[in-house]
Amino acid sequence: MHFSNVTRAAFIVGCAVILALSPEPAFAAELPGESMSLLWGLPFAGILLCIATGPLLYHHFWEHHYGKIALGWALLATLPMAVAFGFSTTLTAVLHTVLLEYVSFIILLFGLFTISGGILVAGNIHGTPLMNALILVIGAVLASVVGTTGASMILIRPIIRANDNRPFNAHVVVFFIFLVSNIGGSLTPLGDPPLFVGFLRGVDFFWTTQHLWFDTLFVAALVLIIFVAIDVVLHRREEGAPKIKDPTPDSKVRIRGIVNIPLLLGVIGAILMSAAWKPGVEFTIHGVHVELQNIVRDVIILALAGVSLLVTRKVYRDANGFTWGPIAEVAKLFAAIFICIIPVIAILKAGMDGAMAPLVELVTRSDGSHNDLAYFWMTGILSSFLDNAPTYLVFFELAGGDPQQLMTTFAGTLAAISAGAVFMGANTYIGNAPNFMVYAIARERGVRMPSFFGYMIWSGAVLIPTFFLAGLVFM
Repeated sequence: MHFSNVTRAAFIVGCAVILALSPEPAFAAELPGESMSLLWGLPFAGILLCIATGPLLYHHFWEHHYGKIALGWALLATLPMAVAFGFSTTLTAVLHTVLLEYVSFIILLFGLFTISGGILVAGNIHGTPLMNALILVIGAVLASVVGTTGASMILIRPIIRANDNRPFNAHVVVFFIFLVSNIGGSLTPLGDPPLFVGFLRGVDFFWTTQHLWFDTLFVAALVLIIFVAIDVVLHRREEGAPKIKDPTPDSKVRIRGIVNIPLLLGVIGAILMSAAWKPGVEFTIHGVHVELQNIVRDVIILALAGVSLLVTRKVYRDANGFTWGPIAEVAKLFAAIFICIIPVIAILKAGMDGAMAPLVELVTRSDGSHNDLAYFWMTGILSSFLDNAPTYLVFFELAGGDPQQLMTTFAGTLAAISAGAVFMGANTYIGNAPNFMVYAIARERGVRMPSFFGYMIWSGAVLIPTFFLAGLVFM
């Protein structure tokens, strides 16, 4: 452990020395996307494939070595770039991604994860169809405020306790993943990682609220209606079965760690501040311009997370099963993802002149305009099996990458990309970070969860027809 800490410290110091000694470029050189082949996308495909298969096919090896695997793919992306295009150009590209996107992205996730982990919903209730539906509605609304990860971690244990005396309860967790861990997070950049990536790229904070609220209401309502119908049938079937003693005694529901609620509001305030306050002050690091308001936002979020750790009683976090493992895994894996996607973004920026011209053609009509329905399904299908944040970023760039143009002229395209990335992350256990976390917690608590492909039968029967209708109505 001591050696590991020394190694990390040496790595950080080494990076600082490299930055200090690196010559400041006269201009920010860009990667030549027009001349780059699809081979440059192999590290990106590799890290995503490992993330998709690791937890399922080689769990124990992945659990102990995912950080080394992520570092390996990141090096496979950056070292060839340094050789082919020069150290200075590669360093500028990496710093642009790390300083302007990754750092803020992971700080927000860390803040929401830490603060929401201090909120405990204690007590027990009976999981009737009406009560389960109410919890799902609350969770879906909460997901756009504290994030899908935060809402999932706050409510998954209470809803499992509420249904732990029912012989049929796996469907409750499945629909919890549909609504709370995915669909409910579509209304703000706080809700789901892809939307925050869009915010970092320049999309207004309330843009998705204004443009996706009806889509979200439509999809969530249909899924909730299906859930209630299934839960009512199963609940009635259980009435004639032998009673199972409730392992959790009835007790009044109480919310502990309420001090964290104003801290969550502080996170929202910090993000709104960074969007509204433009002092015009920036710091340049090797050609990358970091604006003051973004630095202040990130510092405030870190400070609020620190306050949460200081003022929240440890017993509340212990009752929530709070550990640093999940956020550490996300931090390491997303660092590799953001670095490996750099050459892919460069190729996409080349448009029809780049190696990904066939993908551009798939989402482009014969007259050259965007095919919003194709953007919705292409983003959604890939978000089902890859992580939805980098998938969003790929199609965001494919649509032009200009936030002002996407929010106005191509608003329908941006809405399609946003909805596809968030909604269809629910299609598999690996589509969005909270999905597998919820699955693991439910199995640990004795819920007989469906397998990977069993879950896809549920999503194929419930979500795909719902998304098909939503696509016809809105895209």
